[in-house]
Amino acid sequence: VQLQASGGGLVQAGGSLRLSCAASGRTFSRYHVGWARQAPGKEREFVAGVSNSGGNTGYADSVKGRFTISRDNAKNTVYLQMGSLKPEDTAVYYCAGSSRTYFYDPLNEDEYDYWGQGTQVTVSS
Repeated sequence: VQLQASGGGLVQAGGSLRLSCAASGRTFSRYHVGWARQAPGKEREFVAGVSNSGGNTGYADSVKGRFTISRDNAKNTVYLQMGSLKPEDTAVYYCAGSSRTYFYDPLNEDEYDYWGQGTQVTVSS
C-alpha cells in the first residue's frame, strides 16, 4: 500500500486542521493506520492510531482530547482532526500503515511497516 499525507499548513494557536492520509490499493481496509510527527531536533512520536475496522483507536497523552483519528474505508482515507492546536504541535506529520493481524499498540512504531510522505503543520503563537 502507498500512503500520502496532506492537509498541513500554518494555523494560529487554538485553531484546527484536518490531515488526510490517502491510500492506494483495494486492500486498504486490511491495514491499521497511525499518525506520527517529528519536530526539529526531536524524536519521531506516534500521536494516534486506528485499527483496520476503525473500532480501536489510541492517542498519545499529549494530544488526547484534542485530536481525533478516523477512517473512511470506502474512500481509502484516514483523517486526523486536530483541534486546540498549540505551538508544540508544530512538526512534520506522517501517516503509516500496519499489515499485522493484531494491532496491539497503535503508538508503537514497531507496529508499522509502510510510511507515507509527511505534511508540515506549523502552529504560531
